[in-house]
Amino acid sequence: MTDKFNILFFGASYGSLLGAKVALAGHSAHLVCLPEEAELINNEGAIIRLPVRGLDQPVELNTKEMSGTVTAGGPEEANPSDYDLIVLAMQEPQYRVPVVKDLLGKVGESRRPCMSIMNMPPLSFIRRIPGVDAATISDAYTDPSVWDNVDPSRITLCSPDPQAFRPPEEKCNVLQVGLPTNFKSARFQEQGDTDILQQIERDIQGIRYETESGVVELPVKLRVHESVFVPLAKWCMLLAGNYRCVQAEEMRPIREAVHSDLAVSEGVYNWVADLCVKLGADPNDLVPFEKYANAALSLQKPSSAARALAAGAPYIERVDKLVQALGASQGMNSADVDQTVELVDSWLARNRKDS
Repeated sequence: MTDKFNILFFGASYGSLLGAKVALAGHSAHLVCLPEEAELINNEGAIIRLPVRGLDQPVELNTKEMSGTVTAGGPEEANPSDYDLIVLAMQEPQYRVPVVKDLLGKVGESRRPCMSIMNMPPLSFIRRIPGVDAATISDAYTDPSVWDNVDPSRITLCSPDPQAFRPPEEKCNVLQVGLPTNFKSARFQEQGDTDILQQIERDIQGIRYETESGVVELPVKLRVHESVFVPLAKWCMLLAGNYRCVQAEEMRPIREAVHSDLAVSEGVYNWVADLCVKLGADPNDLVPFEKYANAALSLQKPSSAARALAAGAPYIERVDKLVQALGASQGMNSADVDQTVELVDSWLARNRKDS
């Protein structure tokens, strides 16, 4: 008999996706989220629509029908010491909100292992990368001080490679998965903490799900890697696609951002890959551009960062600015990355002026 873990998730979007997978594997997940989300999840379950190879229609998962439990509540109600693992699945600017910042401080005090599935790596995780001076990149963070009490030895990064969104016509407990790829996590510094992730990895791998067409293996797994650099492979994709959705006056789909000028996209992608290698990544940790470009053909909406800017958000995750600063620290410069950072800066300045 394997251990069953109690897992606390910050956030109910990507949190509900991974939370549903761990609940299918028999573990318990508690999602920290807004009151409306919590009420729906507690009463009706979190609903995940997941495309499965070989099936014409997505499989609809409801967390009310799983062997493990999924519950939800506000940040003021959660006690991190009650959990075996903390998963950070909110976007980086949300951690500056006082009640969330306070809960993150309690996470640090609890000394519980903490896995981030944010696109923007926590500053504590960046401190695990040898040779990087965190002071040179702190300006990329909305509030870098929120990470002061989170010990780098107790945090890891998991790349949120699956593409998912909340259909605007549905209730906020519904999540539609568009690209059902895997979550790729770096190991923790300590083996005991890594053992928890590896147990969850095995349990999710073992899930089989009954459908009208028979028993199927569900996509979106957790993969745990030895290298601290594996999750950084997402940076290439974000800089070549997601942030290049941002244009001077409007947003374009990821597909168009990548394929309207493949040579430029590949140049940006490879520049970021070269930066990751210079920081210490093995080239084999990274995803070839051709594979990403092929996947981008199915991404027909602007990225979440672009959509947030278009909707007037005064803050978004600034992976573009982080990568630019890390490049500068290594003596590397990209005019295309600089242009992207300028475009995002201009949208944020406009949004803050209007808010």
